[in-house]
This record gives sequence, C-alpha cells and structure tokens, in this order.
Amino acid sequence: MEEQLLAAIPVSNRLPIQVFAQDESRLGLHTIRRRRITARGVKPIGIVQHDYDNCWVYGCIAPTSGEHFFLLLPTLSADQMQLFLEEFAKAHPTSFNLLLMDNSGAHTAKRLKVPTNVGLVFQPAATPEVNPAERVWHDLKEQLAWATFDDLDALEHELVERICAYDAATLSRLTSYPYLVQAIHVIQAIHVVCS
Repeated sequence: MEEQLLAAIPVSNRLPIQVFAQDESRLGLHTIRRRRITARGVKPIGIVQHDYDNCWVYGCIAPTSGEHFFLLLPTLSADQMQLFLEEFAKAHPTSFNLLLMDNSGAHTAKRLKVPTNVGLVFQPAATPEVNPAERVWHDLKEQLAWATFDDLDALEHELVERICAYDAATLSRLTSYPYLVQAIHVIQAIHVVCS
C-alpha cells in the first residue's frame, strides 16, 4: 500500500500529506430493511415504503484523524464527481490529499480534471471490503433502517443531520484499518524526511 500512495504524490509536492478513503452511497425512499428481534415464531413487523427516488452521498474520511468531507448530490456520474473533487480540493487547500477509491466509471472517466492538490489511488477491482468508507455507509444505513420519509427532501434533511452528527473520533474508529493507518504513517514520515 505504501508504494501505491507514494507513487501518487508528485515529486515537486511540498505540502503536508493527508490520506482519505473516498466513496459514494445511494440512499433513497425505498425502506432499508434489517433484522429485528422478536419472540420465537413471530415474524417482525415494519412499515415498508416502495418509492424509488434517491440521492447520492459522496464522502471522504481521513482514517488517522477522522477529518471528513461529505457532499449530497443527485446522481453518480463523472460530472458530479468533478464537482465533488473541486469542492473537496477547495476545502483542503493547504495539504496534498490522496483519495483511496474504487474503479467506478465516475472515478476513472477520461474527462475528469483532478485538482493539483489531489491524487487518486485506486483499490483493486471488485474489492469494496478494502475501502474503509464502506463502513461509514453501513453505519449510516443501520441508523436509517426501517425509517420512511414523505419525500426526497425529508430524506435529504435527515441525511444531513445524521452526517453532521458524526464526530472525528467515530469516523476514525470506523475507518482506521490497521494496514492503512500503518501505510499512512510510513508515507507521512517519508515525506517529512524528504521535504
């Protein structure tokens, strides 16, 4: 992992290095179902909504610090990814930011213009389990299980409230895979020595 991270840092970079796990998740009005504890032989009861309006939460989380950046967007596309990258770069202008991400078409589109203070590091194909951001989406969906919403605006309002309620310590706990934290410390130490 250290080699991949180091390869994404420009030789000319003098900014401090930050590493973020990046991903997106679609959330919509279709009810998220989860298991429920009931008496033996009793089926769980829950209200289920079958509406399919949805939105996408784009997010970056720094596993070592819990620093984060989230954006609620209408779709997953290269254009929306471009907007996310630009806003993320503006939010972190004083560091060089490595984004660990999957190989989604929105991430690998040729028309994507990566900001100068951002580097992309792609995880192996078909391995969502190695992306720590997935654990944040799992936690968020657990919080929304069995909830129903009148419309997409109500869902988006709830998403913003729940995402804003995350503190850095919780996000760090969810995303700090030991192999990744070790790799981040190694590359940050190498960068300090070489600067």
